[in-house]
Amino acid sequence: MSVSSVISGLWRAAAAVSLAAVLWLAPMPARAADGAPPQLSLPAACKIGDDCWLVNLVDLDPGPGRRDYRCGEATYDGHKGVDIAIRDLDVMKRGIAVLAAAPGVVKGVRDGMADKVPDETFRRTQRHLYCGNGVVIEHADGWQTQYCHLRSGSVTVKAGDTVARGRRLGFVGHSGMAQFPHVHLSLRKAGKVVDPFLGEAPPAQPTCGPAPGALWTEAARRGLDRPMTALFNGGFAAERPKLPSIRKGLYHTKALSRRSPVLIFWIEAWWVRPGDKLSMTITDPSGDAVVEHASELSKLQARRMAFAGTRRKGLYWDAGTYVGEAVLSRTVAGKTERFTARHQILLRD
Repeated sequence: MSVSSVISGLWRAAAAVSLAAVLWLAPMPARAADGAPPQLSLPAACKIGDDCWLVNLVDLDPGPGRRDYRCGEATYDGHKGVDIAIRDLDVMKRGIAVLAAAPGVVKGVRDGMADKVPDETFRRTQRHLYCGNGVVIEHADGWQTQYCHLRSGSVTVKAGDTVARGRRLGFVGHSGMAQFPHVHLSLRKAGKVVDPFLGEAPPAQPTCGPAPGALWTEAARRGLDRPMTALFNGGFAAERPKLPSIRKGLYHTKALSRRSPVLIFWIEAWWVRPGDKLSMTITDPSGDAVVEHASELSKLQARRMAFAGTRRKGLYWDAGTYVGEAVLSRTVAGKTERFTARHQILLRD
């Protein structure tokens, strides 16, 4: 008899705080010549929607609520930047570079903080270290960019260095107030946080989309102009999948034993919403469905893990390739969006 189940998990994203609180500062270097606001390229050497994902935006709500530039809630109270996440710790160890989003002069750096989930003591007492390992770059006319949560030991620049757009500053990490590996990019003008999707002078009324004064390069804008929802991670396991193991990247094997007691297909999603419908199926080498599970989600979650599986019915699984497919569907104003993921596993002796 087969069994199916779905579970969920939610991680709040990490915070970053003001420049004066987070980085060791060198004496002020000579400023670049005054000019137009910086146009920002992506702060990581990755492709949005492929090997990295836009997962948190600037919080525009002045009170205790939250609102992003799209009039959604893909942020958290007081978030001062843009977060771009990578899949898991295995990818972090292999290295995805953090890049200067615009040319400028390095104002301050920190390195050497461990890559780990912050404990309660850190949360309460180390707010000045929330950025973790990081870099601040000074641009023209009082503009600054700040890059947080870099991997320990990876920072490649020092205060006073002049850097070009795309210069490697370090690698995406898990330091400071970071619940998962990502890079946090903050943009400031004269110390004031600026949402790069809106620019220095945002519209008086919410536009529920990017403003004409957005400060991304055209290439960055094209990459970032996509839904925040994504089925970004998935695979198979011969046991009930454990979140710590998923986050370490341990369930990405290409083959399992035909003697495995269960076969479970799992996925992770960014930003699911109430009313979303999630279906998960596993088909055997002959194309027959051995698992079919469907559910409707009940709440907004930044990050969700789900799985469905079945027990082995005989002495062995049939040899060959099994395919898992997940489909998240959402209907808004009469239009249906679908987010899909497909993974496969070889069962062999």
